[in-house]
Amino acid sequence: MRDTQHSNHVFVLMGVSGSGKSAVANAVAYKLDSAFLDGDFLHPRSNINKMAKGHALNDEDRKPWLKSLNDAVFAMQRTNPVSLIVCSALKKHYRDMLRDNNKNLSFLYMKGDFDLIESRLQARKDHFFKPQMLVSQFEALEEPGRDEKDVYLIDIRSSLDEVINHSIRIINSVISGGK
Repeated sequence: MRDTQHSNHVFVLMGVSGSGKSAVANAVAYKLDSAFLDGDFLHPRSNINKMAKGHALNDEDRKPWLKSLNDAVFAMQRTNPVSLIVCSALKKHYRDMLRDNNKNLSFLYMKGDFDLIESRLQARKDHFFKPQMLVSQFEALEEPGRDEKDVYLIDIRSSLDEVINHSIRIINSVISGGK
């Protein structure tokens, strides 16, 4: 078995719902021929049902989900040179839970303002997240501070292609030992 102390790296695309995490991760994974996991797929049924009813998740709801994501990071690091996971990771202690025992992990923070993201959510179809829950996501969001050296900011006001290309540049820089 391989040790987790190797050069394989996982990037978590984080941010509030509607920030483009999944669209960017899908495109980046395709362009880099990387593994990709949408963290929403690991939510327990109770969380999905709660969100479908328009209720925000609390920290207790998120604990088993974050544990599953931490395990996914570990598994992906063992088998893939570059992996991408989509996860809101809104609070610092959520990011810390993902970091726990996972050395080669970085975050790409898809940053946008409320109005931009609200307009994107209102245009969405077939997603269990309700646009009115965006307020609670912004209230819960703890923007990464300077102490989180493994978080890279991606400004989502740019076009999708520009956001994808910026994300790829950061990933390439991180895996080559740059940033």
